[in-house]
Amino acid sequence: MKLADVLVKPILSEKANQLSEKRRVYSFKVARMANKLEIKKAVEDFYGVTVEDVRTAVSPAKSKSRNTKAGVVSGRKPGFKKAFVKVGEGDTIDLYTTI
Repeated sequence: MKLADVLVKPILSEKANQLSEKRRVYSFKVARMANKLEIKKAVEDFYGVTVEDVRTAVSPAKSKSRNTKAGVVSGRKPGFKKAFVKVGEGDTIDLYTTI
């Protein structure tokens, strides 16, 4: 897998901001087939930081339904994989410059 395909996008939420400020942990949505070594290499190459630890979590797909004039419409939201990357002391990642 190419390193450009590993990182899909950063996760920008209140909880992710608190983790980055207090614990130097940054959250990314990553490719489902990416492993921890590929994630570590991709973050180090793209952001120029040293990575201490990588934790991953897979969010399962969810069923969604809504009521419309035509009746109940059912569908699914796709599952995805998240990576929580802890960077070294003194390193930071500025995620807001690319928005």
